[in-house]
Amino acid sequence: MPRKARKKSLTGVYHIVFRGINRQTIFEDETDKHRFLETLAKYKVISGIELYAYCLMDNHVHLLVKETDESVSVFMKKLSSSYVYWYNLKYERCGHLFQGRFNSENVEDNLYFMTVLRYIHQNPLKAGVVRSVWDSKWTSAHEYIRKAVIVDIDRGLSLFSSERKAALRQYVVYMEEENDEECLDYNETVKLSDDKVREYLQTLGVKSSSNLQQMSRKERDGVLAQVKKHQGTSIRQLSRITGISKSVIDRIKG
Repeated sequence: MPRKARKKSLTGVYHIVFRGINRQTIFEDETDKHRFLETLAKYKVISGIELYAYCLMDNHVHLLVKETDESVSVFMKKLSSSYVYWYNLKYERCGHLFQGRFNSENVEDNLYFMTVLRYIHQNPLKAGVVRSVWDSKWTSAHEYIRKAVIVDIDRGLSLFSSERKAALRQYVVYMEEENDEECLDYNETVKLSDDKVREYLQTLGVKSSSNLQQMSRKERDGVLAQVKKHQGTSIRQLSRITGISKSVIDRIKG
C-alpha cells in the first residue's frame, strides 16, 4: 500500500517528532546528544532550514522547523542518515535506528507556533524528567535567553514583543506557565521511580512518610493532590511510598 503523501504546510513550518525503532534509546550518553546537535547544525545550513526549537529525549526528538531551499523530507533524510551512520559505527551495530518515517504536523499560524514552541521546551518537564523548564540541558529553551547557537530565535521572540527586552521577559513567563496543551507526540506512558516520587515530595516540603502522616488532613491532601497531578505517578505507588491507603488517595481531587 503506497504511503500517504505528507500534507504541505502553507507556511513551510512543521513540528517534527521522530523516535527510536521499537522505542529504543537513541542517545546513550551526552556525547551522543552533542553529536546529534552538531549534525543538526550542519544539515540545517546545508538544507537551508530555519530551526526554531528542539528537544532531545532519550528515545525521541522534537523539532520546530521551516523549510526553505529544501523540503523537510530531504532535510530529515540527510540528518537521520548522518547521525545513524555515526551511531552505528560507535556502537558497532547495523541497521535502522529510527522508527519509520518521521511524524509531522503543520504549523499554520502564530498562535500555534507559540503553542508548539512551549510544548517542545516543556517536554522534559511534563515527562517528569526535570522540575523546571530551565533544568533540561537538551532543549533550545536557553538559547532564547542566553546565546543563540543553532536556533533562529528572532521569529519566536518577535511574537511576544517588537522590543527585545520586553519579548525576553514575556517569553520567560510564557515558558513557565502551566498548561494542558496537546501537540503532536507519541503519548507514551511515563512511569516515575519511587526515588523520583520521593524527591518530588521533598520539593513540596515532605521529608518522610511520617512527616506527611502528621500533617493536618487539609495540608496532607493538598500535597497529595499536587503529586497526583505529577505525570508518571500512580495511586498504587503513592500508597506504597506514603503508607496512606489507596482509597484515601483516590478520593483526593487534583
